[in-house]
Amino acid sequence: SISYYPKKVDRALLRALPWTVGLLAISTVLSFAAGSFFGAMMAWPRAPGFMRRFVPMFMVLSAVPYYLLGLILVYIFAFVMRILPLGGAYSSGTIPQLDLDFLLDVIRHGMLPALSIVLTSVGFWALGMRGVMVTVLGEDYLTLAEAKGLPDRRIFFAYAMRNALLPQVTSLAIALGTVASGSVLVEVVFNYPGIGWLLYNALRSSDYYMVQGVTFFLILTVAVSVLIVDMIYPLLDPRIER
Repeated sequence: SISYYPKKVDRALLRALPWTVGLLAISTVLSFAAGSFFGAMMAWPRAPGFMRRFVPMFMVLSAVPYYLLGLILVYIFAFVMRILPLGGAYSSGTIPQLDLDFLLDVIRHGMLPALSIVLTSVGFWALGMRGVMVTVLGEDYLTLAEAKGLPDRRIFFAYAMRNALLPQVTSLAIALGTVASGSVLVEVVFNYPGIGWLLYNALRSSDYYMVQGVTFFLILTVAVSVLIVDMIYPLLDPRIER
């Protein structure tokens, strides 16, 4: 590496990898779970009426870039309200160690980067889930389940939402690549010591070796996520194993 000489590229990537993986894993799981649930509720005919009012808000959030929302969150919570730190992964002068105080400090510093990714991603998952859910609600097995007198809770989770999740899970692996690339700018905005920060410094220093390493990591992230999704898919649809 030129920008981190004499450190090798793989060493720098391994040091920054836990920060990016932790940020992406938490943000992706939260946005996928919350977005899928809200999307299913917005399409469910027996859901509270106020759930449908979330549609315009999710449409706006899904169109906002990660880094732009990150700048807005920094201005509100770090400059105006001063309740969250401006950036970084932990407080300056803190020695990284496995204890509760350091963990809470890391969580506090990671709230704004994670929130910027979650808020922009949850709209995408909610609108996608709503569209699939509308199609699923017209299937014959839903009509049969209602005719048999099954509880609404069971129909919603076991019949409607479970089948509507199948296309969502398929899109999860592809969307993870977009989230990974979008988090690069988020890490730059929040001065977060992850893969994105490495790429930013590498571009400033014309460190092409580091750029190649980060690009390889992003490609590998998408490939691994597709593999994980392929392993999870039979749990949702047992017909695939046949």
